[in-house]
Amino acid sequence: MNKRTKAPSCASAYDTALKFLAPKARTVREVELKLDEGNYSEGEIMQTVERLCDAGLLNDAAYAHDFIETRLNTKPVSKHRLREQLRGHFVPDELIEAELAALPEDTELENATEVAEKYLRQLESIEDAAEKLRRVYSRLQTRGFSHETIMKALRKAGESEAPDLDE
Repeated sequence: MNKRTKAPSCASAYDTALKFLAPKARTVREVELKLDEGNYSEGEIMQTVERLCDAGLLNDAAYAHDFIETRLNTKPVSKHRLREQLRGHFVPDELIEAELAALPEDTELENATEVAEKYLRQLESIEDAAEKLRRVYSRLQTRGFSHETIMKALRKAGESEAPDLDE
């Protein structure tokens, strides 16, 4: 028996791809990998991807744009972290860079400041100012912000003691 047979359900590659796309948007590569798992032939996969792209159901540029917009509105992170996450979804680097370049220049600092203000409010009960700053700094770091951006964000958020972290 041929190693490259159709999926056991005998669903077409297109139907399988549509089911995969139904819950949320995906990238071209994610769909290709899903269809490859279903043992569809390269030809079927290529035809399906082309058909989905032509129908506007598969578009990596739109995916990257929507991903960035949603991510920044729900849980702001750094451009560096966005780049990593988009690469994890197999978005081509040139599309990632184009979308990140389209963001306003002050986006990074605004996002870091928003996150800093949120965590500073959450940590109001901590009396030790240095400990509070260390915790906020750490949380901003986990979101991928650079030291310089974190320091600017802390100062902008009204933390006059922020420069003490430069040591």
